[in-house]
Amino acid sequence: MYKAKDRKTPYLFEELFPFGGKLDENNRWLRIAELIPWDELEGSYRSYFSHTGRPAKDGRLVIGLLLLKHMTNVSDEEMVQLLRENIYFQAFCGFEHFVTNRVLDSSTLSKARERLGVEYFRQLEEKTYSVLIERRIIRGKGLLVDATVFPQNIKYPTDVGLLNDVRQWLVGQVKTLGRRVDKNYRTYCRKAKAVYLGFSKKRRKTNKVVREVTRKMIQYVRRNLAQMKEAAGLLASTGEQIKKAVAKKLAVAEKIYQQQLFMYQNKTHRIAERIVSFHREYVRPIKRGKAGKKVEFGPKAAVSHVDGFLFLDRISHDNFSEADTPIVEEQIASYEKRFGKKPPSLTADNLYGTRANRQLVQEQQIRGAFKPLGRRPKGEHPPDRWFKAKQRERNRIEGHLGHGKQHFRLDRILYDGEDGSELWVRAGILGMNLKRALARM
Repeated sequence: MYKAKDRKTPYLFEELFPFGGKLDENNRWLRIAELIPWDELEGSYRSYFSHTGRPAKDGRLVIGLLLLKHMTNVSDEEMVQLLRENIYFQAFCGFEHFVTNRVLDSSTLSKARERLGVEYFRQLEEKTYSVLIERRIIRGKGLLVDATVFPQNIKYPTDVGLLNDVRQWLVGQVKTLGRRVDKNYRTYCRKAKAVYLGFSKKRRKTNKVVREVTRKMIQYVRRNLAQMKEAAGLLASTGEQIKKAVAKKLAVAEKIYQQQLFMYQNKTHRIAERIVSFHREYVRPIKRGKAGKKVEFGPKAAVSHVDGFLFLDRISHDNFSEADTPIVEEQIASYEKRFGKKPPSLTADNLYGTRANRQLVQEQQIRGAFKPLGRRPKGEHPPDRWFKAKQRERNRIEGHLGHGKQHFRLDRILYDGEDGSELWVRAGILGMNLKRALARM
């Protein structure tokens, strides 16, 4: 159940005023709070709760804490602690009196993210950006487009390490189920652990050594998988079933085993839908070809940049070509939805300069800052100043992506789940844009 909070007190923290206390109206958190349509967001927030039951936490409090978390780059636990210590954080979250006791537990934020989901954060973005556009803080100028990968918080994957993760989980489950069905299984966990540690401590790992250890780890996983299935079958015969979460992880373990066995037998490192993390099985390797980072592990995103602000247009864990015409068309449509008009120009790197994209911008009467096709004829004038200026301007989107990864923790996604990845990125970009808007107010 959700019960709306009555906010009729004319002054914030009224009890402080008789003692000379006064909040600074120019404080950055109060100014950012003016940019957020709290009433609309709280109305949407209310729809996620029933009309009966225990009252939920105040919508502005939860939304405000989630935004502050990504603007201050702290954990949930630290954010709850800072709320008790900072009077401006309390004002940002809609408090009318200064509170020193524990307002909520940090687990409330994770539960709220799970309940609200990505769809609510998309609404949060859309409604907040509408306010910024209406107040002319963001102006519909030229459109810059690019793509990037937001790295997931996983260790660098190797075949041996991945198989060892699967083996460790299987051993734990086999022992647990064995006790429930009153049967003792020989898992060879000590021998397998010794093989893995001996391999991981080697400085020089030749292809022959890697292949030999991979073969052994595949054998250990095969044995533990068979034991796990046998124990689950015995448990089912007694009328009990393993938990759905365990069954899901078992399916992932089976798929990893099949993939690793196929790659080992065929002496290859490529396979469709390759899993690189046991605990985050949705992560895929994204080959980018950059110096020092030829492969990245995380969702790939198509982003656009308008007037100094960054927007997330598409995000997926599957690798896609950002220069495909449908994606560029989707980014143009998103711009038109935000600003009510088509962009006057479209600027991107050479990858976007396909004939299909050139035809697209020409049909939509958008000036494309693409490098001319073919060899330049003799005596032709060099590219005009507008084209050169737009290509220099394209560097801005690279700078803002780097700024977000360095200062707003977009270089490491900490939320779990596929939706959690998108939620982390959207919240981080929104926090960065709100800080940018503050500088322009």
